[in-house]
Amino acid sequence: MRYRSTRGDESEDYSFEQALFSGYAPDGGLFVPASLPKLTAAEHLIPWSKLTFPELCYEVLRLFISRNEISDWDLQEICNKSLSAEDFDDGKIVPIKNLGSVFVAELFHGPTFCFKDLGMRPVINLLSHFATMRKQATTLLVATTGDTGPAAVRAVGDASNPLLTILVHYPHGQISEFQRKSLTTVDSECVRIVSFEGGGDDMDSPIKQTLLNNSDCNGADKKRSFCGVNSYNIGRPLVQMVHFIWVYLRVVETLGITPGDEKDKIDVVLPTGAMGNMTGGYMAKQMGIPIGRLCAGVNINDITDRVIETGLFQRKKIEKTLSDAINIEVPYNFERILFYLTDGNSCLVQQWMETMEKTQMLSLHPSWHSKLRMDFRSARITDDETCRALRQTLETFDYVVDPHTAVAMAAADRLGYSVFEERSENENPVVILATASPCKFQEAVTEALGHEGWDKYRKTNFPVRALRTLEMKENKPYHFCWVEGASLSEVQSIWQKEMLDIVERHF
Repeated sequence: MRYRSTRGDESEDYSFEQALFSGYAPDGGLFVPASLPKLTAAEHLIPWSKLTFPELCYEVLRLFISRNEISDWDLQEICNKSLSAEDFDDGKIVPIKNLGSVFVAELFHGPTFCFKDLGMRPVINLLSHFATMRKQATTLLVATTGDTGPAAVRAVGDASNPLLTILVHYPHGQISEFQRKSLTTVDSECVRIVSFEGGGDDMDSPIKQTLLNNSDCNGADKKRSFCGVNSYNIGRPLVQMVHFIWVYLRVVETLGITPGDEKDKIDVVLPTGAMGNMTGGYMAKQMGIPIGRLCAGVNINDITDRVIETGLFQRKKIEKTLSDAINIEVPYNFERILFYLTDGNSCLVQQWMETMEKTQMLSLHPSWHSKLRMDFRSARITDDETCRALRQTLETFDYVVDPHTAVAMAAADRLGYSVFEERSENENPVVILATASPCKFQEAVTEALGHEGWDKYRKTNFPVRALRTLEMKENKPYHFCWVEGASLSEVQSIWQKEMLDIVERHF
């Protein structure tokens, strides 16, 4: 399997290792597989329905990684180490709950209590494997709105590879106390943490520029490799396909449906930020998984809802919300969505992305917007509606969700699925992806359920491992200040230099 850029000629291809380490393609686009294999019921889905989660992960990744790059044995070891039942609170890794007439897939039973563990741990262990083979120091550069950073930090720590280090940046005052402590309580020479003054996307440009300047695709013999592991890295959506396939197989098993039957599709509703999870689902659908509509639940930072509903993809300033992990100005994975929407028309994608980068706005032609709406739906949910959904979920099902899952619950209800009462306008079964544990979001859960509701949850359902994180002493992070009177690009240039200085001094 080879890889290409969403913006480049298909004759320019790269290995999996090159794509994984580069993050961004040399032309500024995102890597995608040169082709997507087609899955069949007989050869893939029916046999896969009997596999454990790590076994399924191996089978899916084997389709995308040449044996010349990673042997069967090494890839199996990576999947088993990444998704060991010992590191998850539920042996199934991703259990499925039935709440009334909807299914809820709990993606949050990993070490940092969010779905990012599922995608991040295999990616980090793949990078660790290649770093060892290269005998090359590798530093991961990460920007986080709350969940990606802790998952990456924990995975790097568990990899225990001295060649692998990580520098994580989070927007000051815009993540929860638990998310912050998941970063600042880590005491490791391989980890450094930075808070910065600005929006959640504002560190993306310094990191992207650093990665492009040090691209693994240019063949340079470098002392240190820089790599990004946010969801622009192709490893993330590839691995996140696995839980979509797993969820599909578990739901059709429950319903007594033969895997792969195109007549019986499932719809999926998920809280949506940078669209990496959505992209994993869309790629799985493109490969033949019978998924009907992929439905985005977004908060008031609603660029995804606006493009799905109106065709206008326009950047706006981030506003603080209770569902802060999906506070995104521009979801970079929309570029991959457009690539598959246009059947791989990289010239058109390049034109669109250049327009977006120059004007901060892209208006899809009605024909493309119509095609987008055939596969995607969306709903914009306010904080008040998030709190209401959190309360309704508790009152109806005696089940506490985090604010991001509450956004998805409210979105599903808005879109006509039967969530809180017996009504449905949809012909397909629906699965809501629960992407994080409520233990990470005391402020939001308290806002919705009151102090009494939070105290009850903490006494009865709070994970023991999470309590230990809250009790640990924090280390003071580095801090990148905003420069009064400077433009965003000028500030980002300063931050890039400060970031590289930390790497030079400490790694």
